[in-house]
Amino acid sequence: MLEQRIEQQFIDSADLKYQAAQVLSKPISSAIQAILACVTSGGKVLVCGNGGSAADAQHFAAEFVGRFERERPELGAISLTTDSSILTAIGNDYDFDQIFSKQVRALGQGGDVLLAISTSGNSGNILKAIEAAHQREMTVVALSGKGGGKMGASLRETDVHICVPHDRTARIQEVHLLVLHCLCDGVDTQLLGDQEGNQV
Repeated sequence: MLEQRIEQQFIDSADLKYQAAQVLSKPISSAIQAILACVTSGGKVLVCGNGGSAADAQHFAAEFVGRFERERPELGAISLTTDSSILTAIGNDYDFDQIFSKQVRALGQGGDVLLAISTSGNSGNILKAIEAAHQREMTVVALSGKGGGKMGASLRETDVHICVPHDRTARIQEVHLLVLHCLCDGVDTQLLGDQEGNQV
């Protein structure tokens, strides 16, 4: 019984990825172009999310600053989820909804990209981060699911929305991780040419 349930988890995840590949390939390609334009102009990517999405934000920043699969010059990315002093100071002195937006206003500049991750699309602090990014004339790449929630409505025409067509948080997060790897791979391919990555 337990083994069957485990097998079904793998099957459900694979089925969603197969379905999402057709739906998301175009917005992922647009996101790669936006991020590429940013980093080749000396800009940086600011990344934020809550819970598992916070871990995804750190994961992306690590692969961007360090490397993904191939050696290349470092690329600018900052996860806004990692500084506990900043997060607790803003959360305590202001409001939890402002923990990312204040960092975006402090660190973001025109031409930078905000990579905003929310499985529901309704996280208050993510929505305020998007608003702050727009104030800074940044492009927003939004990763969501569950129809996109309020996040979808808050985006501009120049932003990119990558909305996983599913309602279950775990499945959405699994696809988000694949999307982040696609972003890293796509940027590397555009910068370095198309060749097999070196597995490490």
